[in-house]
Formats: sequence, structure tokens, C-alpha cells
Amino acid sequence: MSEQPSSSEVDRATTEAPAQPAPPPADPRKRWRLVGNIVLGVVVSIFAVWLILYVTKGRFLKGPFERTVAAMTDRKVVVRGDFQLYFAPFDIKFLAEGLSIANPSWASRPYLLAARRIDTRIAPLSLLFGKRRLRWLDLDGAAFALEWNRDHSANSWTFASESKAEPLDLPVIDRATLQATALRYRDPRLQLLADLDFATITSKDARIGDAVRFSGDGRIRETPFTVLGALLTPNATVARGSNQLVLQADAAGNRIDVTGTLPSLAEIERVPLATRARGRNAADLLGILGIVVPNTRAYRLTAQLVKRDTAYRFTKMTGRFGDSDIAGAFTVETGDPRVHIDADLATRTLDIVDVAPFIGYNPDLVADRGYQAAAGATGAAPARLLPDANLRAEGLRAFDADVRYRVARLRSDSVPVTDVAATVALDDGLLTLSPFAFTMARGKVASDITIDWRRRPARTRYDIRLGTTPMAQLLAGFGVAEAGTSGTVKGRIELVGDGDTLHDSLATSRGRIAFVIPQGTFWTRNVQLSELDFGTFAQKMFEDRLKEPVRINCGLVAFTVRGGAAGADPILIDTTKNVILGRGGFSFASEQMDLAFRADGKKFSLFSGQSPVGVGGYFSQPSLDVISPQLLGRAGAGLGLAALVAPPAALLAFVDVGDAKAAACGPVLAGATAKAQRTRGGEVRDDVGSGKAEPAKPKRKKFLGIF
Repeated sequence: MSEQPSSSEVDRATTEAPAQPAPPPADPRKRWRLVGNIVLGVVVSIFAVWLILYVTKGRFLKGPFERTVAAMTDRKVVVRGDFQLYFAPFDIKFLAEGLSIANPSWASRPYLLAARRIDTRIAPLSLLFGKRRLRWLDLDGAAFALEWNRDHSANSWTFASESKAEPLDLPVIDRATLQATALRYRDPRLQLLADLDFATITSKDARIGDAVRFSGDGRIRETPFTVLGALLTPNATVARGSNQLVLQADAAGNRIDVTGTLPSLAEIERVPLATRARGRNAADLLGILGIVVPNTRAYRLTAQLVKRDTAYRFTKMTGRFGDSDIAGAFTVETGDPRVHIDADLATRTLDIVDVAPFIGYNPDLVADRGYQAAAGATGAAPARLLPDANLRAEGLRAFDADVRYRVARLRSDSVPVTDVAATVALDDGLLTLSPFAFTMARGKVASDITIDWRRRPARTRYDIRLGTTPMAQLLAGFGVAEAGTSGTVKGRIELVGDGDTLHDSLATSRGRIAFVIPQGTFWTRNVQLSELDFGTFAQKMFEDRLKEPVRINCGLVAFTVRGGAAGADPILIDTTKNVILGRGGFSFASEQMDLAFRADGKKFSLFSGQSPVGVGGYFSQPSLDVISPQLLGRAGAGLGLAALVAPPAALLAFVDVGDAKAAACGPVLAGATAKAQRTRGGEVRDDVGSGKAEPAKPKRKKFLGIF
């Protein structure tokens, strides 16, 4: 075993070991000297760089500048002339002659910027804080090309390819001189191309005179335009304050004036702009945006415009078109796949002439020469009333729309129309007018109309419903007096036709037209004249009882339409004294009428002509044939009787024995067809037409069983 040292020996060895000396305290002067040397080195380096740049004007940086900026922007950058980049003394001095920065390959111009000379001083600290302040800017012979790509995902001034396209943001400029400056702006989504030239601008101490003026031209949706404008308070603009913009544009016979206060030269997003427009035809104005509407008469409008992204919203709109007023708001959304319009519009008084374009008439011709002349101008045959004008279907698939329109009163000479409310929807060529309602002579009209422009030719469906309407008000414009008339009428029109014009859609239509007359009274004069009951009429005339009402039990005026030809199905009016029957029809294609009405008496009547009243001619030129061949035949028979027997015998030819069979009012009030009509005794009627557009040749009635 090895021998272990004792504890006393260990203690003695520890005591005898030499003590280690403590480290000396650090000298603070050396530390500060080191920091000072580092700072001095940095300052000397900065000064050396500054001095080198100042002496050389940084001209040797021309190549690195082109390569660095090209790498950062993914664009080709070239400086063809002198180049300077240095501190002078603290601001960054930048000068480049023949500078060009390329545009993307999809742009229409090769360069985003091409300038003969750019001379500017930049506040360096502003670059650190992202505000980009220019102490001065001297720009000569510069041309800018600011462009969007087709799908609006990139623009020429947002450089990084992976970044989202940003709005144009201009720097703050304290002093500026701009000479021979041009700007191109192109937006394929709006189909807009504008080339502007700016007048020489000189500024000093953030003041650049009274106005910056510009002029130019361009095209929007294939429509050329010219523009003049000015920034009336540019001193505020260069200081990033507010600036008064005044702009005037002329396009397709329309003048548009825009004024507003901009926060900067190129910033119009969410900025309210006062807008005024006037011209000879609002359809030309809206056509610039690809919106197809019927032609109008001269118009003038004012509104407030606010642009938000791809939406242009017009509010507080007021104005006039033709002799009608209009107010409301609408938004034009220029996004994909089509332009979309959303509008709420209202009119206090709508002149009927201003309605003419919506069914194909030229409103100016209607106002000057009437509807027939306007129809003729569309290519319609002589005497035709329905226009042959194409309703511009080719453009109705270029935009969509949701429009709500109200009219307090329609100014018309014949029929009073008020409280018009229309909701219009257009979706990829399918036009729906539903509901379309108005009040006509105190009767409610509700309708649903669809036009499918996706078909060629277009298919139109008409469903028009007339609520119970007082005939006195409905026919007041045609000479019917209200006193003594309590009769009403209600009806429905259901048609389907194909055609790109109003005339063609009706000329090919099929369906049914029916108007029901419930129990009521009618002024005697009008009923008796139509019945040609000369005996009763003369008796009442001599007794001064012209306004004694004739009581109507029930009535139905109905037509079945096939291929645009309407045949009576039936025409049957039952009064307390007579049964009025009608045959024949009319054609939407030729607009000719061939109708005959006959009144059979229920009671014995002396001096009754009992001859049909013929209604012929055209919609635009109707004719009334009162002296018919049947009446002349009876007159001849009367003369023969007078010659053979005695003069009083001539009266026998005009005697009505009163054998007319009263109508069963059930089928009449139900609007049933001729086949369903019955007499009051339940017998099938054979005197009310067949529903076919046949010539109006009603059966001759035998008088006293001998004629």
C-alpha cells in the first residue's frame, strides 16, 4: 500500500504555495479611443465616398446604376448621355440625359419613361420613411406611358413582377420645371387610350403659377375624343395638398365637363367629381361605354361622380331629355365579364314623344311630323304605324343591367297614364321588363315582357293585364263623356312573336287578346250610333234624352291571334235592348282592319237600319263604313214595296222584330272563346265568329221573314 500524506502535511503545502496576482483594472480611455477610431473610420470613409462622388459627380456609377435598377425592376434601363449621382452637399443629386426605362412587352409603347434630360435633388431621409420628397425636378422632353395589361393584373409602373399592381403614387415635389412633357394612359378593360401634352410648367418655392394646362385626344371604345384641362391651383398639388381640376371632353357630339378637388395630380380614387354632360343624343354618350339604349332627343345632365376601383358611381343626378325630366343614381361597373349597370331613376313628367325611341321611332320625327311619318322613316310601308327599326340587339349582349324606373305622370293627349313603375333586367341578352305597371284612366295595368336577344331573330313574350278600368276615363280622349257612363272594362293580352323589331314580333305573333265589359251603363248617344238604331236614337233626340244611359249586361271583345292575324273570337255585347255582334279581324303584318258590327234588337223597333257598321282601313288611318250595301239593299227593297203596294210599305224594310237572343253572361265574363258562348237559354251561338281572321261578312238578318 502506498503511503498517504497526513492532513498536516497538506495544510503546510497549501500555505507555502505562492499567491496569483489580481488582473489590473481596465483603462476606459482605451475603450473610448477604440470607439472613436471606428467612428472616425466610418466618417472618413463616408467623407471619402462623398468626396469621390462630389469630385467625380458619380459619373462612374452610370453602369452600376443601369444594372442595379434593371435588376430591381426587371426592366431594361439605359442612360445614353451624361450621368451624375452624388451628394450636393446633403441631398442626393441625380442627373441623367437620354434616360429610358423599358415597358413590359405587352405595352403599346416601348418605354415607361424616355426623357432628354432629368435633373433632380432628392431628400435622402424621405427615402428611408417612404415619402419620396424631391427638392426640385427639371424635366425636359419626357414621355410617359402608363398602361394596364388586358386582364388588369399588372401595370407598367409597378415594377416587381410578383407584386400586385399598385395605383400610381407621385412623389412630393417642392420646385419643378417641365418642358415638352407628354403622357399616354391606356386601359384595355375600359378600352381607353389617351395621349396628353402638358404646357411648360415652371415652379419655385412650391409655386408653379396659376395653372397647369394640358390637351390631348384618344379613343374610348372605338369612339374618338378630345380633351382640354387645367389644374387651377397647382401650388397645392406639388405640396401634396389639394388641387382644383377642370376638364372638358368632347366625344360623339357630347360634351362632358368635370371639376373637382384632387389630393394629387393622378389620384382620383374615391374623389367626388362634379360632372355635367350635354348633347344631342344620350345613346351616343352611353354608347361610349358600350351601353346600348334607344336614341333620345337632346339631353343635359349633372351628377356627382366617384370612382372606386372598377366602379363609376353617379349620384345626385338631375337633368332633362327632350321634354322630360330625370333624376336618380346609377353605377357603371366595368369588371369582367361584361359592363354592368345598376340604376334607380325617377321622372316627374315623361312626355309621350320621349317614349317613342323605346319602340323604334325617331323622337324628333314624331314631334315634328307624327308617328306615321316616323314609322315610314324606319322603312315601314305607307300608312303603317308600327316601326321597322331594329332595336340594336347586337349590343345587348355586351353589358348587363338592373334598372328601376318610376314615372309620376305620362304626358299624353288621349289616355291619362300615371304611376309608372318598371323594373328592367338584362342578363347576357335576355331582357326582362317585369314588373311593368302603371295606372291608366284609374285602372291598373300590370305586365311582364321578355325579349330573348340570344335567339336570332329575338323572341318576345307579351303578358299585359288591364285591371277594372272606368270606360268614361279610358275613352275620354275619344269623345266619351263621363256623365251617364258607369261601365268598366278589364282585359289581358298574351302574345309570343319572333322578330328584331316591334312590327316583326307582332306580325309573327300568336296568342289571345280579350277585353271583358261587366254590367254597367254607357252614354246613349255612343251606343245608339254604333247600333244604328235610328228609330230609338231619333226618339230620344226629340225627347231631349240624349244622356239617358243604356244598360250593358255583359260584353266581350276578344281575338285569337295566329301568325300575326287576329280574328274575332268573339265580339259580343249584350245590352238591355240589343245584342251587338262582330266579325272579322285585323293584321299586325299589314296593319289593316276588316271588322263589321251589327246590333240585333231584343224588342220591336221601327226605323231600324239593322245594317253592319264596317271598320276598315289601317291602324293609322281607320275608316268607318256606315252606309253599307245591306242598308242600301234595304232602302231599295223599301222603294220597291212603296211602288208595288203603298208608300207606308217602305217602312217595313226598316222594321226590327226584336228577335235577338240574349247572351249568357257566364262565358262572356270568363273571356271564353266563340265556341263556348251560349244564349241565355243555353243554346250554342252561331253568330259570334269562329276565331279566324276571315273577311267581315256577318250573316244577313231576314226582316219579317221575307228579306
